[in-house]
Amino acid sequence: MSSSPPLSGRVALVTGATRGIGRAAALALSAAGAHVIAVGRTQGALEDLDDEARAVGGEPVTLVPLDLTNGDGIDALGLEIFKRHGRLDILVHAAGILSGLRPVAHIPPKLWDTLLATNITAAYRLIRSLEPLLRASDASRAIFITAGAAARPTAFWGSFAATKAAVEALVRSWADETDSSSIRAILLDPGPVRTKLRAEAYPGEDVSTLTSPSALGPLFVELAGTADPGPPDQVVSFTSWAASGRSAAAPGTP
Repeated sequence: MSSSPPLSGRVALVTGATRGIGRAAALALSAAGAHVIAVGRTQGALEDLDDEARAVGGEPVTLVPLDLTNGDGIDALGLEIFKRHGRLDILVHAAGILSGLRPVAHIPPKLWDTLLATNITAAYRLIRSLEPLLRASDASRAIFITAGAAARPTAFWGSFAATKAAVEALVRSWADETDSSSIRAILLDPGPVRTKLRAEAYPGEDVSTLTSPSALGPLFVELAGTADPGPPDQVVSFTSWAASGRSAAAPGTP
């Protein structure tokens, strides 16, 4: 008799699910048996994700077209998850933007506001709306994507680095607040990955040297499991994890 998928029966919410790292996470979690609630801005891309999840034998995906700068929309999503599932076991917050590289003094105020709304305020709104659902799980895991720029900012990366550093501070503080609960927060640095954001920063880069987003799938499945990862004092590095030899391809990842 075959064993159940490792995340069978778990409920997962993935933001930025229509491309790149978020898409890889959604496909891997679905293939591992989780019911995935996929959040993205484009309905057609969400439908493509659902088609692929079904094609590789994953669970059907719940599609949520939503711009994460819409805080009221995040609140409404939390309410719907409560009505349908009563809890949330896994959160993967992979959505984020770069919007170009420029000196700090040259960042237009309107762009700065957009970067803050997308990269940091959305993380806060997700925590605010979803914490009660995560508390209702027996072992919830909240995974937030960060980057090396948060700890090692360099010229022209100021806006992106500042928002990622803010996310790390926010998540670590929240993790301390929820330490006695079932919630465990995780900060994940995927390293150089073949994504649209990476191509925006390095347009002439040889993409064959970069990690495919799908390679992160098994790590998301591992992090979403019930093993206690402890406090997010250290950022989880995909590069270090892969070097450990645990990165065999997960079923269903492209």
